[in-house]
Amino acid sequence: MNSGSPILLFDSGVGGLTVYDALREVLPQAPVIYAADLAGLPYGTKTEAQIAARVAGLLGRMAERFRPRLVCIACNTASTIALGMVREVLEVPVVGTVPAIKPAAALTQTGTIGLVGTGATIRQAYVDQLEREFAQGKQLLRIAAPGLVEAAEAKLRGQPIDPAVIADVHDRLVAMPGGANIDTLVLACTHFPLLSEELAAAFGPGVRQVDGAQGIARRIAHLLEGQSFARTAPNRFVVTGPLSGAAGLEAALAARGFGPAEAF
Repeated sequence: MNSGSPILLFDSGVGGLTVYDALREVLPQAPVIYAADLAGLPYGTKTEAQIAARVAGLLGRMAERFRPRLVCIACNTASTIALGMVREVLEVPVVGTVPAIKPAAALTQTGTIGLVGTGATIRQAYVDQLEREFAQGKQLLRIAAPGLVEAAEAKLRGQPIDPAVIADVHDRLVAMPGGANIDTLVLACTHFPLLSEELAAAFGPGVRQVDGAQGIARRIAHLLEGQSFARTAPNRFVVTGPLSGAAGLEAALAARGFGPAEAF
């Protein structure tokens, strides 16, 4: 394996940067190419067929161009729908992102867990399977929160967040039967940890937030154990669609060791 061969992180937008942040903690020298499908954002409003075809097609072309040693789909929606198809297409390891229901079930004291994701994620049979497997005897309350994706994208660009978007997520969850007992909140979209402070303020100190970034980073490190890494240039941030879609991200990218955004 060429020591300069990159890890390819893929997301619909900037949410996967939460996975990138966790990955840097365990593999600080690994070269990374982050691919943001801004032309396809948001995924949560698309059909399963649209998402599967788009993600598999894009990753096939990206793998051919960038020759990564591993691909991470740093997006819950894309993973729950397209992970199997992508693994059939690519010849390198592919790591997905799934809602952190298992750790949430281990943490909850009240037995009531809130889960916020995109509309496409929360309706997947795969999430039903995770609930059956890991949250038996618990109450899992799910809501779609597409507004949080937009809010996270705005926050990373230094733009203001509408407090009503955060309040709406809190109010809808708490209003569900048993919602007042929520003590653990699953952030089932990689965008959402970017709003952890705002969500903590809304839900209060008695509600713990759980996401999968640390677990994904550990999984990638395990799969690449023993490999050598040599990063000789800044990590790359590529976007689909016009480069203007990355406007406002300059400071956030520079702080994470990326060069200027590039068009795919």
